Amino acid sequence: MQTSYSSSRILLPVWPPFIGLTLLVALLLNLLPTAAWPAMPDWLVLTLVFWSVREPRRVGMGLAFLSGLAMDVADASLLGQHALAYVLAVYGGSALSRRILWFPLGQQALHVFPLLLLVQLVQLAVRTLAGADSPGIAYLVGPSLATLLWPFLTYLLLLPQHQPVDHDANRPL
Repeated sequence: MQTSYSSSRILLPVWPPFIGLTLLVALLLNLLPTAAWPAMPDWLVLTLVFWSVREPRRVGMGLAFLSGLAMDVADASLLGQHALAYVLAVYGGSALSRRILWFPLGQQALHVFPLLLLVQLVQLAVRTLAGADSPGIAYLVGPSLATLLWPFLTYLLLLPQHQPVDHDANRPL
């Protein structure tokens, strides 16, 4: 019996409405009042990067752009700030997906960290160019926490795709 949740495990195909449901839940988590805390991760970009790594054909830059626009409207921030950052993160996730999936979960998290940090830095640059004050170094704590949550998120989001543990002698897979 294999208990590892790495990419070597054979999974059932993902159900497309499940991807939409997880993105909707992540959007709702971003809309909670706790999302304004500096150390809170951006749940939507974390989920978008996860699905762009796992399912690059289903979650692409168009969905990232629309999700970013939704966050721009929800945060009443500069229009396009989240959209640009999310598109860059999803592009990086889909471009690096084959590489990332070769590694165990801890090393996958280290590969995802620069993408999550890029989102924060792009948003910081856009805000600074628009004349806002710098939020300080606490602004960069969110990607670190999201990196630590990567293995748990992977386990949680891949749970519906796991095949039963019992094997049938008549079926090779």
